[in-house]
Amino acid sequence: MFSKLITGALALSLAATMAMAADGVRFNVIKDVMLKDAPKEEKSVSQAEKNYMDMMHNDIKGIGFILSDPHQRINDGYATKYGGTNLDNLGFFSITADKALRPLLIKEPDLGGFSPFNLHIYKVKGEDVTRVGHITPTTMLDIVGVQDKAVRSEFVKIFEPLDALVDKKLGGKVEMVQYDKLTADPMMHFEVTFKRPEYLGDFVDTFQEKFELAVEDKDYIIAGYKNYREAYNDLGLDFSKYDAYFVYSLCHFTFSNGVFNLVDGQEGQARPDAGAFAPCSMYMYIEKGSNKLIIGMPKLENWIAVMNVKDKKMVDSIHALDKEIISIMEELGAKSI
Repeated sequence: MFSKLITGALALSLAATMAMAADGVRFNVIKDVMLKDAPKEEKSVSQAEKNYMDMMHNDIKGIGFILSDPHQRINDGYATKYGGTNLDNLGFFSITADKALRPLLIKEPDLGGFSPFNLHIYKVKGEDVTRVGHITPTTMLDIVGVQDKAVRSEFVKIFEPLDALVDKKLGGKVEMVQYDKLTADPMMHFEVTFKRPEYLGDFVDTFQEKFELAVEDKDYIIAGYKNYREAYNDLGLDFSKYDAYFVYSLCHFTFSNGVFNLVDGQEGQARPDAGAFAPCSMYMYIEKGSNKLIIGMPKLENWIAVMNVKDKKMVDSIHALDKEIISIMEELGAKSI
Protein backbone atom coordinates (compact mmCIF):
# COMPACT_ATOMS: atom_id res chain seq x y z
CA MET A 1 0.00 0.00 0.00
CA PHE A 2 1.34 3.40 -0.95
CA SER A 3 0.59 6.54 1.00
CA LYS A 4 1.54 10.15 0.39
CA LEU A 5 3.76 11.64 3.05
CA ILE A 6 4.94 14.92 1.66
CA THR A 7 3.94 17.20 -1.19
CA GLY A 8 6.31 20.08 -1.90
CA ALA A 9 6.18 22.98 -4.35
CA LEU A 10 9.33 24.65 -5.62
CA ALA A 11 10.70 26.36 -8.73
CA LEU A 12 10.71 24.96 -12.26
CA SER A 13 11.17 21.31 -13.07
CA LEU A 14 14.17 20.05 -15.01
CA ALA A 15 11.71 18.52 -17.44
CA ALA A 16 8.28 19.81 -18.32
CA THR A 17 5.90 20.87 -15.60
CA MET A 18 4.61 17.77 -13.87
CA ALA A 19 0.87 17.19 -13.98
CA MET A 20 1.01 15.06 -10.85
CA ALA A 21 3.27 14.76 -7.83
CA ALA A 22 6.32 12.59 -8.37
CA ASP A 23 7.63 9.87 -6.08
CA GLY A 24 10.90 11.18 -4.65
CA VAL A 25 11.98 8.74 -1.96
CA ARG A 26 10.75 5.21 -1.23
CA PHE A 27 10.65 4.10 2.40
CA ASN A 28 9.70 0.80 3.99
CA VAL A 29 8.16 1.72 7.36
CA ILE A 30 8.77 -1.28 9.60
CA LYS A 31 7.15 -1.94 12.96
CA ASP A 32 10.09 -2.37 15.27
CA VAL A 33 11.13 -3.37 18.77
CA MET A 34 14.37 -2.87 20.66
CA LEU A 35 16.21 -6.08 21.41
CA LYS A 36 16.17 -6.93 25.12
CA ASP A 37 18.46 -9.94 24.85
CA ALA A 38 21.20 -8.24 22.82
CA PRO A 39 24.78 -8.18 24.11
CA LYS A 40 25.47 -5.43 26.64
CA GLU A 41 27.26 -3.26 24.09
CA GLU A 42 24.29 -3.55 21.70
CA LYS A 43 21.37 -2.71 24.01
CA SER A 44 20.13 0.00 21.65
CA VAL A 45 19.95 -2.31 18.63
CA SER A 46 16.48 -3.05 17.26
CA GLN A 47 15.19 -6.11 15.45
CA ALA A 48 14.81 -4.20 12.18
CA GLU A 49 18.38 -2.91 12.44
CA LYS A 50 19.66 -6.43 13.03
CA ASN A 51 17.74 -7.73 9.98
CA TYR A 52 18.93 -4.77 7.90
CA MET A 53 22.58 -5.36 8.76
CA ASP A 54 22.26 -9.03 7.83
CA MET A 55 20.70 -8.06 4.52
CA MET A 56 23.39 -5.50 3.71
CA HIS A 57 26.32 -7.76 4.53
CA ASN A 58 24.91 -10.92 2.99
CA ASP A 59 21.73 -10.85 0.91
CA ILE A 60 22.40 -7.93 -1.43
CA LYS A 61 25.34 -9.78 -2.97
CA GLY A 62 22.88 -12.30 -4.35
CA ILE A 63 21.12 -9.63 -6.42
CA GLY A 64 24.32 -8.11 -7.79
CA PHE A 65 24.81 -5.19 -5.40
CA ILE A 66 28.13 -4.19 -3.86
CA LEU A 67 28.32 -2.50 -0.45
CA SER A 68 31.06 0.11 -0.13
CA ASP A 69 31.95 2.47 2.70
CA PRO A 70 29.16 1.64 5.19
CA HIS A 71 28.59 4.15 7.96
CA GLN A 72 26.37 2.66 10.66
CA ARG A 73 24.95 4.29 13.76
CA ILE A 74 26.00 7.84 12.93
CA ASN A 75 23.60 8.85 15.70
CA ASP A 76 26.15 7.61 18.24
CA GLY A 77 28.64 10.11 16.83
CA TYR A 78 26.09 12.91 17.12
CA ALA A 79 25.39 11.98 20.73
CA THR A 80 29.09 12.03 21.60
CA LYS A 81 30.03 15.21 19.75
CA TYR A 82 26.92 17.32 20.22
CA GLY A 83 25.68 16.17 23.60
CA GLY A 84 22.56 14.29 22.58
CA THR A 85 20.42 12.84 19.83
CA ASN A 86 16.77 12.24 19.03
CA LEU A 87 17.72 9.12 17.07
CA ASP A 88 17.97 5.46 17.98
CA ASN A 89 19.61 4.78 14.63
CA LEU A 90 20.91 6.60 11.56
CA GLY A 91 22.99 4.85 8.93
CA PHE A 92 24.39 5.54 5.46
CA PHE A 93 25.14 2.44 3.38
CA SER A 94 26.45 3.18 -0.12
CA ILE A 95 25.67 0.50 -2.70
CA THR A 96 25.77 -0.06 -6.46
CA ALA A 97 24.93 -2.86 -8.86
CA ASP A 98 28.29 -2.58 -10.60
CA LYS A 99 27.78 -5.00 -13.50
CA ALA A 100 24.31 -3.73 -14.40
CA LEU A 101 25.42 -0.11 -14.09
CA ARG A 102 28.50 -0.37 -16.35
CA PRO A 103 26.87 -0.07 -19.81
CA LEU A 104 24.68 2.77 -18.56
CA LEU A 105 27.62 4.64 -17.05
CA ILE A 106 29.41 4.37 -20.39
CA LYS A 107 26.48 6.08 -22.11
CA GLU A 108 25.60 8.51 -19.33
CA PRO A 109 28.52 9.43 -17.06
CA ASP A 110 26.32 11.79 -15.03
CA LEU A 111 24.80 8.71 -13.38
CA GLY A 112 27.82 8.97 -11.09
CA GLY A 113 25.78 11.58 -9.22
CA PHE A 114 23.95 8.70 -7.55
CA SER A 115 26.37 5.84 -8.00
CA PRO A 116 26.88 4.74 -5.31
CA PHE A 117 23.61 5.67 -3.60
CA ASN A 118 22.53 5.34 0.01
CA LEU A 119 20.11 2.65 1.17
CA HIS A 120 19.19 4.75 4.16
CA ILE A 121 18.12 3.53 7.60
CA TYR A 122 16.90 5.56 10.56
CA LYS A 123 14.78 5.29 13.70
CA VAL A 124 13.57 8.22 15.81
CA LYS A 125 13.50 7.83 19.58
CA GLY A 126 10.02 7.29 20.94
CA GLU A 127 8.72 5.81 17.68
CA ASP A 128 8.11 2.10 17.20
CA VAL A 129 9.14 2.08 13.54
CA THR A 130 12.38 1.95 11.56
CA ARG A 131 12.49 3.40 8.06
CA VAL A 132 14.66 2.00 5.26
CA GLY A 133 14.69 3.56 1.83
CA HIS A 134 16.34 5.32 -1.09
CA ILE A 135 15.78 8.07 -3.60
CA THR A 136 13.67 6.70 -6.44
CA PRO A 137 15.62 5.97 -9.64
CA THR A 138 13.38 8.26 -11.70
CA THR A 139 14.18 11.15 -9.39
CA MET A 140 17.90 10.34 -9.65
CA LEU A 141 17.60 10.34 -13.44
CA ASP A 142 15.70 13.63 -13.49
CA ILE A 143 18.22 15.33 -11.21
CA VAL A 144 21.28 14.29 -13.24
CA GLY A 145 19.44 15.04 -16.48
CA VAL A 146 19.38 11.69 -18.27
CA GLN A 147 16.87 11.80 -21.13
CA ASP A 148 17.73 8.61 -23.05
CA LYS A 149 14.64 6.40 -22.72
CA ALA A 150 16.54 3.12 -22.97
CA VAL A 151 19.02 4.15 -20.29
CA ARG A 152 16.21 5.38 -18.04
CA SER A 153 14.35 2.09 -18.41
CA GLU A 154 17.41 -0.05 -17.64
CA PHE A 155 18.43 2.11 -14.69
CA VAL A 156 14.96 1.79 -13.13
CA LYS A 157 15.12 -2.00 -13.56
CA ILE A 158 18.29 -2.13 -11.44
CA PHE A 159 16.23 -1.15 -8.39
CA GLU A 160 13.47 -3.73 -8.80
CA PRO A 161 15.29 -6.69 -7.19
CA LEU A 162 16.56 -4.42 -4.42
CA ASP A 163 13.09 -3.21 -3.52
CA ALA A 164 11.80 -6.78 -3.67
CA LEU A 165 14.57 -7.90 -1.31
CA VAL A 166 13.83 -5.12 1.19
CA ASP A 167 10.13 -6.01 1.08
CA LYS A 168 10.90 -9.68 1.70
CA LYS A 169 13.64 -9.26 4.31
CA LEU A 170 12.30 -6.29 6.26
CA GLY A 171 8.65 -6.00 5.33
CA GLY A 172 6.66 -3.00 6.50
CA LYS A 173 4.42 -0.57 4.69
CA VAL A 174 5.84 1.19 1.63
CA GLU A 175 5.45 4.95 1.74
CA MET A 176 6.56 7.52 -0.81
CA VAL A 177 7.85 11.01 -0.17
CA GLN A 178 6.32 13.03 -2.99
CA TYR A 179 7.23 16.36 -4.52
CA ASP A 180 5.86 18.63 -7.23
CA LYS A 181 8.93 20.00 -9.01
CA LEU A 182 12.69 19.82 -8.93
CA THR A 183 14.76 22.91 -8.46
CA ALA A 184 15.43 24.72 -11.73
CA ASP A 185 19.16 23.90 -11.81
CA PRO A 186 19.72 20.64 -9.90
CA MET A 187 23.36 19.94 -10.87
CA MET A 188 26.75 21.56 -10.58
CA HIS A 189 29.26 20.79 -13.35
CA PHE A 190 32.92 21.72 -13.69
CA GLU A 191 35.86 21.03 -15.95
CA VAL A 192 39.59 21.23 -15.41
CA THR A 193 41.76 21.56 -18.51
CA PHE A 194 45.26 20.19 -18.03
CA LYS A 195 48.41 19.40 -19.98
CA ARG A 196 48.27 15.67 -20.36
CA PRO A 197 51.42 14.02 -18.96
CA GLU A 198 52.98 10.86 -20.30
CA TYR A 199 51.59 9.05 -17.29
CA LEU A 200 48.04 10.27 -16.59
CA GLY A 201 48.24 9.08 -13.01
CA ASP A 202 50.64 11.93 -12.24
CA PHE A 203 47.88 14.47 -12.89
CA VAL A 204 45.12 12.43 -11.25
CA ASP A 205 47.12 11.78 -8.08
CA THR A 206 48.09 15.43 -7.74
CA PHE A 207 44.55 16.71 -8.29
CA GLN A 208 43.06 14.18 -5.89
CA GLU A 209 45.54 15.18 -3.19
CA LYS A 210 44.71 18.88 -3.63
CA PHE A 211 40.97 18.17 -3.69
CA GLU A 212 41.02 16.03 -0.56
CA LEU A 213 43.03 18.61 1.37
CA ALA A 214 40.73 21.41 0.20
CA VAL A 215 37.48 19.75 1.29
CA GLU A 216 38.93 18.51 4.56
CA ASP A 217 40.16 22.04 5.28
CA LYS A 218 36.50 23.12 5.11
CA ASP A 219 35.50 20.37 7.59
CA TYR A 220 34.07 17.95 5.04
CA ILE A 221 34.51 14.25 5.62
CA ILE A 222 35.41 12.00 2.69
CA ALA A 223 32.86 9.35 3.62
CA GLY A 224 33.65 7.11 0.68
CA TYR A 225 35.57 6.66 -2.53
CA LYS A 226 34.89 4.38 -5.47
CA ASN A 227 37.17 4.00 -8.49
CA TYR A 228 34.99 2.55 -11.25
CA ARG A 229 37.88 2.30 -13.70
CA GLU A 230 39.73 -0.01 -11.32
CA ALA A 231 36.57 -1.87 -10.27
CA TYR A 232 35.74 -2.81 -13.85
CA ASN A 233 39.34 -3.69 -14.63
CA ASP A 234 39.26 -6.08 -11.66
CA LEU A 235 36.05 -7.62 -13.02
CA GLY A 236 37.57 -7.97 -16.49
CA LEU A 237 34.88 -5.72 -17.98
CA ASP A 238 35.49 -3.09 -20.65
CA PHE A 239 35.38 0.50 -19.42
CA SER A 240 37.83 1.90 -21.93
CA LYS A 241 35.69 4.96 -22.74
CA TYR A 242 37.29 6.50 -19.67
CA ASP A 243 40.94 6.82 -18.76
CA ALA A 244 39.76 7.66 -15.25
CA TYR A 245 36.41 7.55 -13.48
CA PHE A 246 36.00 7.85 -9.72
CA VAL A 247 33.42 9.05 -7.22
CA TYR A 248 33.88 10.75 -3.86
CA SER A 249 31.21 10.54 -1.15
CA LEU A 250 31.22 13.77 0.85
CA CYS A 251 29.69 14.59 4.21
CA HIS A 252 29.82 17.64 6.46
CA PHE A 253 29.27 16.39 10.00
CA THR A 254 28.18 19.71 11.52
CA PHE A 255 25.80 20.37 8.66
CA SER A 256 24.32 16.86 8.78
CA ASN A 257 23.85 17.11 12.53
CA GLY A 258 21.89 20.33 12.01
CA VAL A 259 19.54 18.62 9.55
CA PHE A 260 19.21 15.02 10.77
CA ASN A 261 19.66 15.33 14.51
CA LEU A 262 17.93 17.14 17.37
CA VAL A 263 19.71 17.43 20.70
CA ASP A 264 17.52 17.02 23.78
CA GLY A 265 15.82 20.30 24.64
CA GLN A 266 16.62 21.88 21.28
CA GLU A 267 13.76 23.55 19.43
CA GLY A 268 12.99 22.81 15.81
CA GLN A 269 12.29 19.79 13.63
CA ALA A 270 14.96 17.28 12.67
CA ARG A 271 14.79 15.73 9.19
CA PRO A 272 16.55 12.35 9.33
CA ASP A 273 14.52 11.27 6.28
CA ALA A 274 16.62 13.68 4.20
CA GLY A 275 19.55 11.38 4.93
CA ALA A 276 18.47 9.44 1.84
CA PHE A 277 20.44 12.10 -0.08
CA ALA A 278 23.58 11.62 2.00
CA PRO A 279 26.45 11.34 1.56
CA CYS A 280 26.75 13.52 -1.55
CA SER A 281 28.38 11.90 -4.58
CA MET A 282 30.88 13.97 -6.58
CA TYR A 283 32.02 12.12 -9.70
CA MET A 284 35.10 12.88 -11.77
CA TYR A 285 36.14 11.39 -15.10
CA ILE A 286 38.53 11.79 -18.00
CA GLU A 287 37.44 10.39 -21.34
CA LYS A 288 39.96 8.34 -23.31
CA GLY A 289 42.71 10.57 -24.69
CA SER A 290 41.15 13.75 -23.29
CA ASN A 291 42.93 16.59 -21.47
CA LYS A 292 39.82 17.58 -19.50
CA LEU A 293 38.71 16.37 -16.11
CA ILE A 294 34.91 16.56 -15.92
CA ILE A 295 33.32 16.91 -12.49
CA GLY A 296 29.69 16.77 -11.47
CA MET A 297 27.57 16.66 -8.34
CA PRO A 298 23.85 17.01 -7.55
CA LYS A 299 23.23 20.21 -5.61
CA LEU A 300 22.13 19.95 -2.01
CA GLU A 301 19.32 22.26 -3.07
CA ASN A 302 17.58 19.11 -4.31
CA TRP A 303 16.99 18.24 -0.65
CA ILE A 304 14.78 21.33 -0.32
CA ALA A 305 12.66 20.46 -3.34
CA VAL A 306 12.26 16.70 -2.96
CA MET A 307 12.05 16.57 0.85
CA ASN A 308 10.01 19.79 1.12
CA VAL A 309 12.44 21.33 3.61
CA LYS A 310 10.93 24.55 4.95
CA ASP A 311 12.93 25.31 8.10
CA LYS A 312 14.74 28.56 7.29
CA LYS A 313 17.90 27.62 9.16
CA MET A 314 18.15 24.34 7.24
CA VAL A 315 17.39 26.01 3.91
CA ASP A 316 20.05 28.65 4.52
CA SER A 317 22.65 26.03 5.49
CA ILE A 318 21.86 23.98 2.37
CA HIS A 319 22.32 27.00 0.10
CA ALA A 320 25.52 27.95 1.95
CA LEU A 321 27.03 24.50 1.39
CA ASP A 322 26.23 24.56 -2.33
CA LYS A 323 27.99 27.93 -2.63
CA GLU A 324 30.95 26.68 -0.60
CA ILE A 325 31.43 23.57 -2.73
CA ILE A 326 31.39 25.67 -5.91
CA SER A 327 33.93 28.03 -4.34
CA ILE A 328 36.22 25.15 -3.36
CA MET A 329 36.18 23.74 -6.88
CA GLU A 330 36.84 27.11 -8.49
CA GLU A 331 39.79 27.66 -6.13
CA LEU A 332 41.16 24.35 -7.41
CA GLY A 333 41.06 25.72 -10.96
CA ALA A 334 37.80 24.11 -12.00
CA LYS A 335 35.59 26.09 -14.36
CA SER A 336 31.81 25.94 -13.95
CA ILE A 337 30.16 24.61 -17.11
